[in-house]
Amino acid sequence: MIEVGRKVSVLYEGRFEDGTVFDSSEAHEGNPLVFVVGAGTVLPGLEKAVCALDPFEKRTVTIPAAEAYGKYDSDLVETVPLEGFPNADQLPVGEYIALDLGDERRRVKVVSVDDGAITFDFNHEYAGRDLVFDLEVVDVYGETGSLVENEEHAAGCTCGCHKLKEQLT
Repeated sequence: MIEVGRKVSVLYEGRFEDGTVFDSSEAHEGNPLVFVVGAGTVLPGLEKAVCALDPFEKRTVTIPAAEAYGKYDSDLVETVPLEGFPNADQLPVGEYIALDLGDERRRVKVVSVDDGAITFDFNHEYAGRDLVFDLEVVDVYGETGSLVENEEHAAGCTCGCHKLKEQLT
């Protein structure tokens, strides 16, 4: 099994349960996804799945929505007055836009524009969907990929590394 803190290269194809492919290594010129297991840079369920694999193993896994892009949350659908949005009538209903929220930009879906209001959905477009991945670990790098295993921790360390390792195994 692949340890937390190891850098890996993974070929993948991600699809919805109906078979529709949403991302793959092929879409990225055949380049594998390279990440450090446990660094939190990929979906939590994908990290767990990779931890359960042996180097160079191939497997198909299903990642539940809660461990992917999250469960769909109806509280993340907001209706706001049109007044703050010049040219609101030109917003692409049913599509995603980048919304400037002052300190950050968020990708949101424009649900509707009517009756003096705009309804935005702040959920990720894949929220609420279980995802199926074909995975193949094509490389596991040496010690240079380690974030957790090779760190020296003082007694009573509070960095959380032991909790991370427990969650991913």
